[in-house]
Amino acid sequence: MEDDVDGGVGGNLELVHLLRAVAVEFGLRQAEFAAANGMHPTDVRALICLLDAARAAEPATPGLLRTRLGLNSAGTTGVIDRLQRLGHVERVRDPEDRRRVLLRVRPEAVHLGQEFFGPAINTLLGTLTPLSPAERTTIRDFLTAAREAFTP
Repeated sequence: MEDDVDGGVGGNLELVHLLRAVAVEFGLRQAEFAAANGMHPTDVRALICLLDAARAAEPATPGLLRTRLGLNSAGTTGVIDRLQRLGHVERVRDPEDRRRVLLRVRPEAVHLGQEFFGPAINTLLGTLTPLSPAERTTIRDFLTAAREAFTP
């Protein structure tokens, strides 16, 4: 097994280690954000799941949240209740099926997240700006494959 930085096993493993380090740092920032705003780290993951669902035009239901977070029903209800008490999430009736409850992240929660995570996101956006479309496609493909590798 070749161990070179330009694409051999060692170089590829270095990229995996860097991705893991990014994930660890992001997790630490999420925990800081949670602590600074009276939340549990799971609450922050729930907000991210709900925002991702909204971006994908996917119905954000308690069931979706339960599945994505790997929680049981009681745990999911607890997270939603906490986020609602804090004013970050609201429960709304699905206009197409009044029996179904949808979860919506309130604009104030989005603003709070942008204030905290915005500087890091802007730094990342700045590093992507000079890249070619082909380079961004390569990064997207790698990150998509990485996510799929860890998705059960």
